[in-house]
Amino acid sequence: MNALKFVRYAAWASIAVLAAVLATAAIVPRLTPQAPQPVTTGKALVGGPFQLETVDGKPFSNKDVEGKPYLVFFGFTNCPDVCPTTLFELTGLLKDLGPAADKIAPLFVTVDPERDTPEMLRVYMNAFDPRITALRGTLEQTQRAAKAFAAYFKKVPLDSGEYTMDHTASVILVKSDGTFQGTLDMHEPRGAQLKKLQMLAATARS
Repeated sequence: MNALKFVRYAAWASIAVLAAVLATAAIVPRLTPQAPQPVTTGKALVGGPFQLETVDGKPFSNKDVEGKPYLVFFGFTNCPDVCPTTLFELTGLLKDLGPAADKIAPLFVTVDPERDTPEMLRVYMNAFDPRITALRGTLEQTQRAAKAFAAYFKKVPLDSGEYTMDHTASVILVKSDGTFQGTLDMHEPRGAQLKKLQMLAATARS
């Protein structure tokens, strides 16, 4: 075999080996077991243990609404528009709901316990439906409550040296079995809001 033929044979042999390697690489990933995919139940992780206090200093926890449909709104008394507007709208919706409104426990949780004293909350809530229970706690308790409902809040400094609070603006709806029904958005048509509350009240245990 002359040198030229030897080089040709060597080249073809190298190509064959390379092709075999590439083919194997292409096959192996298909044969590699895939990691198991996480299994979900389709239920939102909203609602859970919390421990706060009423404006009268009485302990109030998730146990106090166990077995009842309820709604939760996180806000603060120094809120310039979203909070008073939401509470005002809720007041009107509860009135329009009629007797069914008594089946729902409406909760207002302050995200600003530093300024929202029990007395401040008591005075503030006088402008809204008396069935709405105002709650407060330590910063840590408030953070745990917000986490339980997948809500968010954060202190935002102002140029004046004061601060405001950024927070979740929607109203969280929880059925009597403790599962998440959805949220109430004050930008929705009033009819849609009322329908959601009727559905919530309908989950009450007789």
